[in-house]
Amino acid sequence: MTDDTAEHAADAASEPAASEPAADAPNADAPAADETPQPREASAMTDDEVEVLELLKSVIDPELMVNIVDLGLIYDVRLSDSKADVLMTLTSPACPAGPQIVHQAKMAIEGHEAVNESEIRLTMSPPWSPERMTDDARDQLGIF
Repeated sequence: MTDDTAEHAADAASEPAASEPAADAPNADAPAADETPQPREASAMTDDEVEVLELLKSVIDPELMVNIVDLGLIYDVRLSDSKADVLMTLTSPACPAGPQIVHQAKMAIEGHEAVNESEIRLTMSPPWSPERMTDDARDQLGIF
């Protein structure tokens, strides 16, 4: 690798990916881009946010046939002024079902009466791993 190529690669690596949330995102309680997103406990969510999370359970990964919440793809759900902001990932960056999953998630969220607008932000950091799955998802997939 030439010095120019190495320098360009280093510059590109330091720029945030378009699908990652910006560090200056308007939701100050959302995790920063360099933090590991952790799902909030239902007790830390509003009733409407819990209901949105429940609606997301209707979205099934077509390859694994498990809902995206139990798979651990949903990192955060925030609802403010009738706008839902969802931070999620996919099982892999090249997931062929990604666009379908995102579209179905958006449709499920917008089915909630308190939601007039929704934004789904994809992040691959941290990458999804089977450790994020619930026990129910592991049982469905035969992972013990």
